[in-house]
Amino acid sequence: MNLKPMFEPKTMAVIGISANNDRHPANVVFTKNSARYPVEVYAVNPKGGHLHGHTIYPRVADIPRKIDLAVIATRADLVPDVMADCIKAGVKSAAVISGGFTEGGRGDLQDRIVKTATEAHFPFIGPNCLGVYVPFKVDTFFLPLERMIKPEYGGVTFVSQSGGILVDHMIKFAEQGVGMAKAISIGNKAFIKEKELLDYLIHDPATKVIAYYIEGFGEGEGRDFVLAADHSPKPVIIMKSGKTAAGNRAVSSHTASLAGDYASFSAAIAQHNILEAANEQELVSFCEVLSSYTKPIEGNIGIITGSGGHGAMAVDACSIAGLNVPQLSEETKTEVKNNLTDNIRNIASLGNPADLTGSSIDDDFVACARVMGASPEVDCVIILLLPYIPGITLDIGVKLSGLSKQFNKPFIAYVPQVQKYDMLIEGFEVNGIPVSPSIEGAVLMAKALMRKKPC
Repeated sequence: MNLKPMFEPKTMAVIGISANNDRHPANVVFTKNSARYPVEVYAVNPKGGHLHGHTIYPRVADIPRKIDLAVIATRADLVPDVMADCIKAGVKSAAVISGGFTEGGRGDLQDRIVKTATEAHFPFIGPNCLGVYVPFKVDTFFLPLERMIKPEYGGVTFVSQSGGILVDHMIKFAEQGVGMAKAISIGNKAFIKEKELLDYLIHDPATKVIAYYIEGFGEGEGRDFVLAADHSPKPVIIMKSGKTAAGNRAVSSHTASLAGDYASFSAAIAQHNILEAANEQELVSFCEVLSSYTKPIEGNIGIITGSGGHGAMAVDACSIAGLNVPQLSEETKTEVKNNLTDNIRNIASLGNPADLTGSSIDDDFVACARVMGASPEVDCVIILLLPYIPGITLDIGVKLSGLSKQFNKPFIAYVPQVQKYDMLIEGFEVNGIPVSPSIEGAVLMAKALMRKKPC
């Protein structure tokens, strides 16, 4: 099944356009794509007419171009006939954003469009979804442009049954500097499901990390998906809802999914090369670090800090996450001490964590990071930076970034994420060093690197 026309369309038809309501979902999709994306967009409504100077075609077949992607935003009862028209007109794919199918008690309508698509080998996502967002290519989300927050372009593709969860995470990705390759809302996933998208994304050069928000699987789907994800050459992250009986009921009413036995699902993916994110913070942290590093670590963490309290909190977090914070050898501690500035050489605490104190300067962090980077005693370095320490400059991120590449060892930074420190954070992120606004988030990033096999 060829999904490329869905994610890289050159032509798009938006079906269900209103001639007099610019806030109609179809109109929002039409306007944003015709104004901002390199895709030829055509409006469709049986009544015909014009929309702000654009022709409204009565049927897809009347459009003078072959269509790569149809966005269907009509009433649910009209969708089966609309889809049949699309297939007859040679449309290559569709996003059915209309709701009112199985989740609304109309399983018959959903069965009809699945039967039609199956017979014609016609790929569509949905119904009851937002569709697809691909930076610089296409955006079928029926959300006003001025209200959307979009991450920078990057390597994470997020597939979600819930459009709201997807948009929330786009905001979180933007806040934490996580770049996105694609955002895919699949709603009821009546035809194209998680596994089909995995098969496509594995070969998508823009995607480095594949993340899923999953509510439930149909019979047999979960096993097939997990086995396929286990063999993925790219990291696969799953965040699942429906973990409790009450959550199970909420899932069923939302997308009519079968959440199943969460304990069995969690145990199954734990045996395979898949990361389960327990919550939103873990999902964002996992996505960010795996965009930068794919080589697995043993879990021996070196910690550098300017505050003993921060170091102690990081050790606790590492212990809870199953990471080891080994004591450094006397040889390593001596080497660190010999390379520190005279001002802190005799007051720094050089165990692990290495507490360089509030009197440290950039050169002290760099010297300590260089020794830990070269040492086989740790395989990942977490740097807890307090930008308000007088001797720390906003250039410290750039200075430390080169060491990670030099020693081919993952460095992860904690920096309080406020606008005042943007330059420092950017110094890390533009050089591929992930930054977390919390100590726990930095530790979660290290946890994500403890994988069973490299991707």
